[in-house]
Amino acid sequence: MVPAQIVIFGASGDLTARKLIPAIADNARLRLFRAPVQVIGVGRRQLTTEAWIAELEHFFSPEQREILPELAPNLHYYGIGESTHADFEGLKAYLDELAGPYQDVVGRLFYLALKPALFAPTVESLAACAMLASDELRVEGWRRVLIEKPFGFDLGTAQWLNITLRRHLREDQIYRIDHYLGKETVQNILAFRFENAIFEPVWSRQHVESVEISVCEQLGMESGRGGYYDTAGALRDMVQNHLMQLLCLVAMEAPIAIDAEAVRSEKVKVLRSLEPFRTPDDVWQNVVRGQYTRGQVDGGPNYLDEEGVAAGSHTETYVAIRARIHNYRWNGVPFFLRTGKRLAKRYSEIVLRFRTPPADLFAGPNFGGDACRLRPNELIFRIQPDEGIRISFQVKQPGPGHIMRQAALGFDYKDLFKEESPPPYQRLLLDALNGKATLFIRGDEAEAAWRFADSIRQGWQAPGAPPPVQYLAGSMGPSQADALFRGCEGSWGTGS
Repeated sequence: MVPAQIVIFGASGDLTARKLIPAIADNARLRLFRAPVQVIGVGRRQLTTEAWIAELEHFFSPEQREILPELAPNLHYYGIGESTHADFEGLKAYLDELAGPYQDVVGRLFYLALKPALFAPTVESLAACAMLASDELRVEGWRRVLIEKPFGFDLGTAQWLNITLRRHLREDQIYRIDHYLGKETVQNILAFRFENAIFEPVWSRQHVESVEISVCEQLGMESGRGGYYDTAGALRDMVQNHLMQLLCLVAMEAPIAIDAEAVRSEKVKVLRSLEPFRTPDDVWQNVVRGQYTRGQVDGGPNYLDEEGVAAGSHTETYVAIRARIHNYRWNGVPFFLRTGKRLAKRYSEIVLRFRTPPADLFAGPNFGGDACRLRPNELIFRIQPDEGIRISFQVKQPGPGHIMRQAALGFDYKDLFKEESPPPYQRLLLDALNGKATLFIRGDEAEAAWRFADSIRQGWQAPGAPPPVQYLAGSMGPSQADALFRGCEGSWGTGS
């Protein structure tokens, strides 16, 4: 059987050790690979394969260690030194040698687990050594490049990177990863919407009052991330990719099929309908950026005291956005987006809040009465730490009178399926090997997300822009974010 090769650049990095190799081990343990898979780690350090495997083994679970004797003969390490043309020629010869008699038909997935500045040079070096050429019509001998986030630093760099990649690759060979798309609950959004007839008819501005997407983190700048994070911030690190992808899945129209082009084309339509902020004042009225100070979590430092953070930095560790989608389905419905570091809880969820009925049989018409009552109906997708779906509704409390109480129905993945959902990288690696690009980001999709993010950044950089507001570590962020909910629209969820 013709083998496939996964070539991981950045083989000695944290992502490879903690996520990629364990994901490969689980796929091997579960017999999910269609063909034999050779894994070649490529790094600057000069290591033996045995030494590399010994480093990786520390990150294996007991179940993954059981497969190691079978997996180890297919794990290889190549020290690429200074990454010269000769080094890449040597890598090509090494890959061909491992493929043996299949070197002309072996499929190769090049995984760039590297610093973003190295994406383009690595692709250009691979192309210069004829390692990317692939006939679009051939089933065997395929070549694909999988690129980690962030894809660009802003719209201009994303466009430049796309142009550079397309000099050497077709779009169908490029796999831009966002690991959130590998989470089971995220994938289930489309199935829930389009396979259940009772929900799709109410999935619009006629019935939905607002949508909230929150990705809240308790961690700060652990593992020396301060230097990287201070050049990125929450907008680039989370909003432009993870939150934009969740927004697309909630807001998109039904694709004609669950395939890569159909699904991604509908997502691009959403991003193009997402209104950019036109003026600095528009940003200041609809976006809150914050930065944590010493607070209630572990007595940790202020953000400005973290290692690698520049003195007086205005980098945001929290951002909340009131966004607008200008299309027929969603016009007038606010989308509230929120993410932050060192918050009180770690959770990710999507909340659809449905409109209050126009008349309350038990309390009289809404108009002229208590228009700010709690919304009786919410649909919540829990993404982490627990994966599941819950819907709330009103019921009458037993006894005399008409006292209404909130009730809920839902399911949890672990309760229903009696097992943990597979880690995102396990699914995404398998899809990339099999040429399934549905859960990966297309080039125009990445650029459209950057256009929205850049409109916020421009407002923050305008003269007179307010600095980030401070919030205590261990809180749920700055109180100013509450003002994004206006009138009687409610408030941020609590993750409970």
